[in-house]
Amino acid sequence: MTTEIHLDATAIAKLDLSAAIAAIEPIANREAIEQAEQSLRFAIDFPRDPSDPRELSEIPEIRLWFVRLDARYPWLPIFLDWKHGELARYAAMLVPHEFHRTEGIQYNPEALEIFLMNKIFTIANWLSQQGLPNRARVQSMAQMLGYELDDGLFDLLLGS
Repeated sequence: MTTEIHLDATAIAKLDLSAAIAAIEPIANREAIEQAEQSLRFAIDFPRDPSDPRELSEIPEIRLWFVRLDARYPWLPIFLDWKHGELARYAAMLVPHEFHRTEGIQYNPEALEIFLMNKIFTIANWLSQQGLPNRARVQSMAQMLGYELDDGLFDLLLGS
């Protein structure tokens, strides 16, 4: 089951999260998490001049909306549709990057590492609070962003 969160220019300009809240709140509980994992997508309708070469993740207003969303739901990446690029797009909204015609998105490596470690700690903790296993989930998320996590990290997390 895929759920699309529709964003238009008005919601973005007003930093209105209501469409996201309506989609996220019903699935953000222990009973619904496993069914809703990797099921959210964003449909962004933001008018631009045809000569504007920027990607959506390069538009400050859209990035700010995603910063606000991430502040409210820091564990949201667990629900994003990774297979259809939503995790990569979400990261691009929050991590400095450049686009290359041939290589695609190139994240700032240090910023991506900080973002990823923050998400690992946040999501592992949140899943643990929900009584759900977290190791495989956060390892998969890290792999989607090009990182391999050492099991020692989880030993540290579980020991604290």
